[in-house]
Amino acid sequence: MSKRKFFLLIVLMSLSLIGIISIQAYYINNSVKNEKDRFKDNVKTSLYYVSNTIEKREYSEYVYKLQDLISNDAVVDTASIRNLYVVQENRDSKETVVYRLGNLEENYKFSSPLFDIGLDTLSVKRVYNERETKVYRNIGDTKSDADLSMTEKLLLLDKISSTDEILFEDLYKDLASRQPIHKRVTEGEIKNLLSNKLHDLGIDIDFEFAIYGNDLATKIQSEDFDFDKNATFAVPIFQNQNDGSPYKLLVNFPDDSKFILSSIIGMILMSIIFTSIIIIAYSSALYQLVKQRKISEIKTDFINNMTHEFKTPIATINLALDSIKNPKIIVDQKKVLRYLNMIKEENKRMHAQVENVLRISKLEKNELNISKDRVELHDLIYDAITHVELIVEDRKGYIKTHLDAEQSTVLANETHFTNVVVNILDNAIKYSPDSPKIDVYTETIGTNILLKIKDQGSGMSKAAVKRVFEKFYREHTGNIHNVKGHGLGLAYVKRIVNDHQGYVSVESEKDKGSSFTIRLPLIS
Repeated sequence: MSKRKFFLLIVLMSLSLIGIISIQAYYINNSVKNEKDRFKDNVKTSLYYVSNTIEKREYSEYVYKLQDLISNDAVVDTASIRNLYVVQENRDSKETVVYRLGNLEENYKFSSPLFDIGLDTLSVKRVYNERETKVYRNIGDTKSDADLSMTEKLLLLDKISSTDEILFEDLYKDLASRQPIHKRVTEGEIKNLLSNKLHDLGIDIDFEFAIYGNDLATKIQSEDFDFDKNATFAVPIFQNQNDGSPYKLLVNFPDDSKFILSSIIGMILMSIIFTSIIIIAYSSALYQLVKQRKISEIKTDFINNMTHEFKTPIATINLALDSIKNPKIIVDQKKVLRYLNMIKEENKRMHAQVENVLRISKLEKNELNISKDRVELHDLIYDAITHVELIVEDRKGYIKTHLDAEQSTVLANETHFTNVVVNILDNAIKYSPDSPKIDVYTETIGTNILLKIKDQGSGMSKAAVKRVFEKFYREHTGNIHNVKGHGLGLAYVKRIVNDHQGYVSVESEKDKGSSFTIRLPLIS
């Protein structure tokens, strides 16, 4: 797959995932919003229900009182006029309030008070049409008024018809509004009505309530009520004949957010779980795609390098064979032996490369039988150095040993661990542009021995350090590798060290060399 198509595939997959997450977020947000609106509507419904119920209860009480007074104590003074009058007299305040509705029809006078607002006497008349209210500061002023006589100050028929109730409703609102709010309703009544209605609508959480008059607190409020403009619900209560009211019934819910979320928490959790699964699956698939692409590139690079590495010895062998065929050379025994030795060395080189490939493959399949014995690590180090010291000397370099570990007995496979040290030394030689300068150290740390091989070669970048033990990985500049190889040596090193319950790491800096450290457990 080309880079362009691969990049396009990743972009499309990413956009699809972002789209799915965005839709989920939008759906959840809408669900929360809908639940908030539903909660708000239910609360408003409950508040209006409570307000209306309390108003009806109060009105009914006034109607029952009026009916009772009419049936028991009322005296008809006149029956010629079709109007309704109510006169309220308060001797303490020396104030008389006269309510007039149209033309009077019959007059009634009550010896018992109808409205418990401190008035001593009450006069009532049945009224129609025109409505008027007058307030007299002096009772005597009422008597001198041309439109009213004392006998015209009291009202009504022996019963209240439906039409009379409509007239009386306006009248009672004027009278009731003169009472303090705490005499019109109690906290217990509001709490019970509101609690029952909220429960019927599925809202079973704590609430606080209050009644405010002209935006000021009244005596009617629950203990922990705290007004919050953004979180408090309000509806009017005790509306007057103009459908206005100075009072508002307020309620707020300390845990409303939790309640709203609790109703959709199952859906939110399921959405989060499935979205997370999609994200994990996508990330895993994307990781595998990128990994497989890198592996494909590395394997292609490996094949190219292996082709190079085989091509050179094959060419050398062919040249040597052609030379031996030459009649002038075939009779020269020294030259023939030289060419035969060259063919042998090149053949060994190809064989070693094939063995490396097969060795790694067997390690991955756990088919490589690695038997371990008690060996001296220092002896293995010296043995490994003998394999490469001729090459180092030929390039006018050196390998210095600083084997300071007091004890070096480990449980290891002599052949494989010697190959581990040889591979690291071989890397140090190959990646030293100038004469290779290599130092080998050992030291004892607790129950472990550390082997450190340090060179002064070209070093590695930070990115290469992270991946240097990966199979087939080789750091390169552009498309041309600076050093021939197939990226299997250090992968082999790591697998063998791990099999020996050890640990291998590397520290490197570009143009300042590398330092490989192997830690192995000691045995007594």
